[in-house]
Amino acid sequence: MPNPKRRHSRARRDKRRAHDALSRPSLSNCPNCHEAKLPHRVCPHCGQYKGREVIEVGEV
Repeated sequence: MPNPKRRHSRARRDKRRAHDALSRPSLSNCPNCHEAKLPHRVCPHCGQYKGREVIEVGEV
């Protein structure tokens, strides 16, 4: 198996990692309660999805 002969510099390593940063998840507003939620998922605040109640949300 081939092995590296020379050590890669920090600059070369960091250039490779330049695209590895995590992006923030995109959020949409719930049409019922107007809270931020992940798109295509049940709203964790009111329990609605596509205008109907899918889960019952109890008070904490």
